[in-house]
Amino acid sequence: MTDTTETRNISDALGKCLPFLRRYARALTGSQTSGDAFAAASLEAILTDRSVLDGVEVRTGVFRVLYSIWASAGAPIEEGESGMRAKAQKHLAKLTNHSREALLLHSIEGFSFEEVGIIIGVSTDEANELVQIARREMADHVTGSVMIIEDEAVIAMDLESIVSDMGHRVTGIARTQAEAVKLGNEDVPDLILADIQLADNSSGIDAVNDLLGDLGLRPVIFITAFPERLLTGNKPEPAFLISKPYTVDQVLSAVSQAMFFSSTETLHS
Repeated sequence: MTDTTETRNISDALGKCLPFLRRYARALTGSQTSGDAFAAASLEAILTDRSVLDGVEVRTGVFRVLYSIWASAGAPIEEGESGMRAKAQKHLAKLTNHSREALLLHSIEGFSFEEVGIIIGVSTDEANELVQIARREMADHVTGSVMIIEDEAVIAMDLESIVSDMGHRVTGIARTQAEAVKLGNEDVPDLILADIQLADNSSGIDAVNDLLGDLGLRPVIFITAFPERLLTGNKPEPAFLISKPYTVDQVLSAVSQAMFFSSTETLHS
């Protein structure tokens, strides 16, 4: 294989990884701005020295570089010492080191325990244990009320069941933007779980922005079949995002993470 071909193959692989690298970085920091900055720094490091990817599959290597840069910077979350940012910092200080990071890698990004270990620099067994620790610690700390914005009845019922089984109270299910605004103002949720495309062609993004305008900042998780379209870095975008079709484990992890972190940025139309 020529150097030109190898470079092209690596570039193609990096391009495919980038949206999901942004998703992971945003979840780590709780911020689109900070997360995207770490993702960009990771790509710059790889382009400067491709040897950082030696010995591992490109996707695993890219996430390993990101994790290394983020950890070496002191594992920062979005700066701010008041409101939900301060609450997030207080919560994060109580977690076992590397546990939340391992949970995100395994449950949201779909890495095996072996790959998680490679990324964060621990054994496969240690990675497995860190994921279990994170689930226990996050579940023990935070419960609350969740509003679901979803127009497909089967999916809405499934999400309601998952969230309820976690110990959260579901305030209700909305199928349209108008229903969501009405429901949210009648029973204010601690977290919003929203599909992007709703019945009557209204937007879950618009519904969430309306609600946050009325209710104030609160964690939000968006669900979409096309996550790469919402992780471009070109405009305000979500910090927490689940891909369709989702797994139960992804919903469990995302809800725990978002509720625990108590911080998110959302899309603007």
